[in-house]
Amino acid sequence: MRSGELTSVNAQNLIEIPARDFDLAKTLESGQVFHWEKADDGFIGAIADLPVYVEQQGELLKASAGSGKLDGFKPSILSNTISKYFALDHSLGEICASFPRDPTMNAAKEFCRGLRIIRQPKWECLATFICSSMKQVAHIRQISQKLRERFGDAREMGDYVVYTFPSAERIVASSEKELRKCAVGYRAKNLLGTARAVASGEADLELWASLSEVDLRARLCELPGVGLKIANCVMLFAYERLRAFPIDVWIERVLREKYFPRARRLNAARLRTFTQEYFGSHGGYAQQYLFHRARTAKIMTKRKKKSGGFVTISGVR
Repeated sequence: MRSGELTSVNAQNLIEIPARDFDLAKTLESGQVFHWEKADDGFIGAIADLPVYVEQQGELLKASAGSGKLDGFKPSILSNTISKYFALDHSLGEICASFPRDPTMNAAKEFCRGLRIIRQPKWECLATFICSSMKQVAHIRQISQKLRERFGDAREMGDYVVYTFPSAERIVASSEKELRKCAVGYRAKNLLGTARAVASGEADLELWASLSEVDLRARLCELPGVGLKIANCVMLFAYERLRAFPIDVWIERVLREKYFPRARRLNAARLRTFTQEYFGSHGGYAQQYLFHRARTAKIMTKRKKKSGGFVTISGVR
């Protein structure tokens, strides 16, 4: 993506979208998606194949698509696309009210006020999280951008170029060697194998939306490179299964330190059972809030240590 001023995005181009109980920056920077970049007064990225610029002013989103033009999109269609993507229809008040009331969850809820679970395209989400295995957010962003630049399609938007995520068919047409050039590493084999299953129709990601949670998780785990953690990420971010509770190293650390501080033996099965029962039907939201707060606190702590100061996150020092 080229840097520069969004010369074609101005007050005349931007449509307005109501966005109560929403924080755009927190949502895009919370480790759900990895391709949006800060630009001008907002962010620029792609929703499926549509290049989008979006900024927030209070309880309004202002947005434009494709070189400051709607490229055949009526304003109402663009508005609906953005509203659906950012899940502005989720009743965030009710979701947060369903969280368990404990000091850790209360602090995360306060810190992540306005953060929503994005509705991601299914293949894009699946492929991205296959590439995320054992990687930090910064590295996942680099992989995503390289895959887009090498195999995706370029879309101009003002002085920027936005790259779409490559289709499964485009990945199949490449090779492990080519994929490794995108810093995918050993994950190239898994990405290619899953792309083949999707492109051939063996894995019908759209049809799977009708499956139960148990069956959907099982089908996802049959794909190369997909274990329970990645399956739960895809269920949460692409299939809107809001009970799904991905457990990575960040969340496992939070669970052990805050909910099982005295447990000597604590295996993965026990953690999974606990999260399903304790966090309930909106456990995916609870997980994302816990994750974002823990990761942000770690980042800020490192920055403060370098400067010789201290950090306070929602009252936790």
